Amino acid sequence: MTVDLVAARVAADPQVRSGQPIISGTRITVWDILAWLGGGLTEAAILEDYPELASDDIRAALQFASRLRDKVVQ
Repeated sequence: MTVDLVAARVAADPQVRSGQPIISGTRITVWDILAWLGGGLTEAAILEDYPELASDDIRAALQFASRLRDKVVQ
């Protein structure tokens, strides 16, 4: 069974980062995390640079992207 990290850790608020999906309690968007990973940063490097994030936040961003991909492919 997969834990739904998206529901627990991702939020969207029109007043924060123009309503883009963010990690709850931060101004860091899902897109920021995906771009860092895509650019070659490791999870450890991201967590070192952004101590307000946790490993589950990075996994939540990946789950979000996976769900978005599933909707686009349909």
